[in-house]
Amino acid sequence: MTPTRNQIWLDAARPRTLPAAVAPVVVGSALAWHDGKLDPLAALLCLGFALLVQIGTNFANDYYDFLKGADTAARVGPRRAVAAGLVAPAVMRRALAGTFAVAFFLGLTLVHWGGPWLVAVGVASIISGIAYTGGPWPLAYLGLGDLFVFIFFGLVAVSTTYFVQAGHFSGAALAVAVPIGLLAANILVVNNYRDAATDEAAGKRTLVVRFGRGFARAQFGLSLAVAFLVPLLLWARGFSMAVLLPGLLIPLGWRHYGRLRSGQTPGELIVLLGDTGRLLILYAILLGAGLAL
Repeated sequence: MTPTRNQIWLDAARPRTLPAAVAPVVVGSALAWHDGKLDPLAALLCLGFALLVQIGTNFANDYYDFLKGADTAARVGPRRAVAAGLVAPAVMRRALAGTFAVAFFLGLTLVHWGGPWLVAVGVASIISGIAYTGGPWPLAYLGLGDLFVFIFFGLVAVSTTYFVQAGHFSGAALAVAVPIGLLAANILVVNNYRDAATDEAAGKRTLVVRFGRGFARAQFGLSLAVAFLVPLLLWARGFSMAVLLPGLLIPLGWRHYGRLRSGQTPGELIVLLGDTGRLLILYAILLGAGLAL
């Protein structure tokens, strides 16, 4: 059945990856609430910016992976709009440019809260979103995609969300950003684990391609372990026991690790990809609730 226009663009936006944009805003805003600094309008604008950058990055990934040959008929993951012939390359190029442009102008509104330096943060986020798969040195093709996700969807997104509301940086903001960045990177680990064969054929040297699936499983498991250790450290540093709420998800995280180890088919890994995103947003909600309480 031919997908509708709306379904094509919804799929191109890759909803399974959007928790990586929502989670840091939830946690950064919850910490601001904990400190009596919550500003709902600023938080909403941060959320809009983060979602647009994530969607723009996904559009850019769709476009540049097609140009570089990483998305072909042999690909085992979900259908990509340009590679499948559903969207012309020029149309996708305009869509990614338009999405990033709207993100930029929305981000400009945050200057009212955080000052002109936020323009540099916004521009760096957008450039990195394009450079993830585009440009002369695409991050994903060099094996730097995981680091990009950890920095921009963890450290930068959480601490900036907190800063625009609280008016200052905080060591606690960086601490709670670590598990968010690691769990967001785990979404990428599952995606690259599934696509390792076609990525290698296209010269896309992700960490899975460089070091193998065993390394990817160790990275996934270590990220989970650190993510569940951070609330214990926060509690030891004086936060209430409520910050231990994410520990309720340890059995779920353990099952995800087992599914990555035993996963044999692309279909199993596609389901795990969505579940990894859901684990991230559940973790953010529970940690955010713990911080707010």
